[in-house]
Amino acid sequence: MNELILAVDTTHEFGSLALLRGTDTMEEVLLHAPEGFGQVLFGRIGQLLERHGCNISDVDCFAATSGPGSFTGVRIGLACVKGLAEATGKPVVAVSNLRAMAAFGSAGLRAVVLDARRGEVYGAVYDAQGAQVRAETVMPFSAWLATLPDGEIEFVASDFAPFAAALGGTRFACLPVTTAPRALAAAVGRIACAELRAGNVADPAAVDANYVRRSDAELFWKEY
Repeated sequence: MNELILAVDTTHEFGSLALLRGTDTMEEVLLHAPEGFGQVLFGRIGQLLERHGCNISDVDCFAATSGPGSFTGVRIGLACVKGLAEATGKPVVAVSNLRAMAAFGSAGLRAVVLDARRGEVYGAVYDAQGAQVRAETVMPFSAWLATLPDGEIEFVASDFAPFAAALGGTRFACLPVTTAPRALAAAVGRIACAELRAGNVADPAAVDANYVRRSDAELFWKEY
């Protein structure tokens, strides 16, 4: 199969776009939009498609990160792909960015952690197949550590430095840490391809965000 997949990640200040043929990445573009993605996203998508001789109607599936992250960023990315999918009659796959980060791990269990500000983290545990072992949650890092399962496990984070000191004297002190890249769109696209082939796609109207934290977080969020 040779599906054309367009994937978008706008959950943080550093976002990304990717165009894939099946699971093969044609191009991944890192975006930096400190003022937000609303005014740049469609233009950059158009440029990406044009570079590869594609039209928006050629896309077989649209994918976007569904959160957690910046509430405004999550909404912009999802609204973008939902609108494009609605206009072209194509399906949408929403992918947690924690799940996308887990794809960069190599252990049997991947404990993914992301700074949620306000003294808390977003965290979840995935296995090597991308299945969720511990549900996505938001809580203080030390409390999250207490929920982690036994077994072959590694931490996956975009920046683990703020959490490293808290591991001292715990059973996690010597566990490996994998750094996930800023650009997640290609990983999102590969996950979306697998979901598309498995029939796990959604009507655009049914796709929703996964904020994890309640919506008042937008008042306190400081993006990367």
